[in-house]
Amino acid sequence: MKKVAILQSNYIPWKGYFDLIASVDEFILYDDMQYTRRDWRNRNQIKTPQGLQWLTVPVQVKGKYHQKIRETEIDGTDWAQAHWKALAQNYRRAPHFQAIADWLEPLYIKQKQHNLSQLNRGLIEAVCHYLGIKTTLRNSWDYTLEEGKTERLASLCQQAGGQEYVSGPAARDYIVEKVFQDMGIRLTWFEYSGYPEYPQLWGPFAHNVSILDLLFNCGPEAPRHMKYVRP
Repeated sequence: MKKVAILQSNYIPWKGYFDLIASVDEFILYDDMQYTRRDWRNRNQIKTPQGLQWLTVPVQVKGKYHQKIRETEIDGTDWAQAHWKALAQNYRRAPHFQAIADWLEPLYIKQKQHNLSQLNRGLIEAVCHYLGIKTTLRNSWDYTLEEGKTERLASLCQQAGGQEYVSGPAARDYIVEKVFQDMGIRLTWFEYSGYPEYPQLWGPFAHNVSILDLLFNCGPEAPRHMKYVRP
């Protein structure tokens, strides 16, 4: 039974995002959705001695009220150096900093990305490769998009050959389960709770930070602190 999940791309997402990817056979980056400000599309959090800090990729939004995520352009290039500097300053004491930096730093310093979707996908793919996640990644525009929120998701799953759709819990507020039932697709809900803590720098433990926190601190042992990624 092929499992499919569909979610908007995020900037250096938290560990739960990658567990969702690892739990399915195909993961569709749903960047045909409208770009939303002050969301996870272009920002995430890291830990610092002063508490949690946002790393935000500047994007061009002025006058672009209805642009899709895939249409969103990055504003400038200076942010990349600043983000890497923040990561290096706050994680250089982490046990696996240098090993992660060897492949991560070039993605910030050498590759000049201009499109938010492309940036997010590149970083997501790099983390999946490190974690050994073999799930197929596709873009929503690789398929035909139907009208209606639930209908579109069910159709994407069906076009991908999926018999089971795995959804994040937040979608309970709008998904119409009968649409999946009528199409013969099993609908299951992903559970993000119950994660164990891991050795972490800087104060009280925080789960909802970028996965880079887990990688810098645990390196190849990171999968042991996740649910679906196999060591």
